[in-house]
Amino acid sequence: MSVPQHLKEALEVLKETGVRMTPQRHAILEYLIQSMSHPTADDIYKALEGKFPNMSVATVYNNLRVFKEVGLVKELTYGDASSRFDFKTSEHYHIICEKCNKIVDFYYPGLDEVEHLASHVTGFKVAHHRMEIYGECPECSAKEAH
Repeated sequence: MSVPQHLKEALEVLKETGVRMTPQRHAILEYLIQSMSHPTADDIYKALEGKFPNMSVATVYNNLRVFKEVGLVKELTYGDASSRFDFKTSEHYHIICEKCNKIVDFYYPGLDEVEHLASHVTGFKVAHHRMEIYGECPECSAKEAH
C-alpha cells in the first residue's frame, strides 16, 4: 500500500474516533508513515521543527499518544533508550543493529500461529506478541571490513 493510501486510511480512523486534524498532527502522521526508521519523538520533532517553529517536543509526544490510543502507532521501548514509534501497517517483526541501533521491519507469516500455540500450551489468554532479532546491519559490517 502506498504512503497516500496509508495516510488516507489513518485520517479516516482519526475522523471516526473524533480526533480533530491539525496541521501538526497531519505532518507527524505523514512523517511516521513515510519514515522506515522507527523514529523517536525527538527525531520527529527535529524533522518537523523547520516547518512548525512553534511546535514543541511535548506536542509531538501528545500526538503520538493519541495515535497510539487509536491503534495507528506502536511504541517500541528498549530499556533506557528513548521509545521509538512505528506506524502500524500489519503484523511484522524487527531486526535491530546492535552497533547503530537501526531497526528494520521484516515479515514472517509463519509466526502468526505462535500466539495460538502459546495459549494452547500455557492456558494464557494471549493479547499480543513482539519478536526482535539482534545483529549487525550491512552498513556497520562494511565499515568493520575496511
